[in-house]
Amino acid sequence: MGVLLYYPTVRPPTEVVHQALLYWDGLASVVPRDPRVHDALVGAELRRLEERALYRPLAFTPESLDVLHGTGPRAGQNWSVLERELRRLAARPDPPRPTSPPEAVLYTSKITYGLEQLLLELGLAARLVPRRLRAELSVAKEVQSLVVGVLARELAATTDLALFPYTDSAEAYRHSLRPVYPTRSLAWEMELGRLLPVPAPDTATEDVLAFRERYADERRRLMRALHRMLGDLRRDYEHPADVFAQLRGELAEAMEDYRAARRGSRMAWVHRSVTVSVALAAAAGGALLLPDLGWLLGTVGGYALNVATREIRPLVRARADHDFSYLHRVQSGLV
Repeated sequence: MGVLLYYPTVRPPTEVVHQALLYWDGLASVVPRDPRVHDALVGAELRRLEERALYRPLAFTPESLDVLHGTGPRAGQNWSVLERELRRLAARPDPPRPTSPPEAVLYTSKITYGLEQLLLELGLAARLVPRRLRAELSVAKEVQSLVVGVLARELAATTDLALFPYTDSAEAYRHSLRPVYPTRSLAWEMELGRLLPVPAPDTATEDVLAFRERYADERRRLMRALHRMLGDLRRDYEHPADVFAQLRGELAEAMEDYRAARRGSRMAWVHRSVTVSVALAAAAGGALLLPDLGWLLGTVGGYALNVATREIRPLVRARADHDFSYLHRVQSGLV
């Protein structure tokens, strides 16, 4: 089912951890390359999940950071995004300056030396005092979400894992997809929160793990049906209603089986807003797919599925199998 890649920080909120345990093969997050910093940031719960092979710490390698200055038709577009947006932030009347104590921290092993120098030059970052091997920069959350959001999506495309970028930061989600002229492409955007409920707040992670094991077949059936629909929508972008009609029965059955599993769990469940962006095939375009159009795709399990189009930035190293990004609005209930 793939691995949920959480960003922009190392430790996701408990609700996102539970989402990963229920609907994905596991959870990953971007950690600094320095193992001493990594161990301090991961925390006890993620270490326990790592022991069960349910959490994977990932680091930006020099190769994955090459997307900032690579070669090819879209070479340097991520650097263009970062530099332009950082200069725009710095030129604002109220630029997001670093604070003490820091509002957010950016680890230099997550970025390139050139980007570190640009942040310092623009006054958007400051080295923490006392310095610890120059490993940390104090930045505003807005700056952190911009930098890590742009890179996380590329990291997902440079590993052998099936990684799905996933964030609870609307800013990071927006920055990771922001298009840059002339390299723009189209994507579907859908709200899936009704299909993917999570246990109510204060549910113990051990209870979620027990549900994960007991109802493994029901969970996998739901996510496979959902990702099959998203994948087919990506490829057959000119006939979304036909794609949905062909898979509606499979998805409805999977939802009903999962609903029965939830009833048997004796846990309380809630619906949160979960938005997915699905990059369309490179040839998509024309009158049928204009940006900012939206319509009702159909209903399944008593829930309406709406789809909209938007412009996004194509990946430098695009993968043929998927290019999905998720935004989870923690504590944002659906009524």
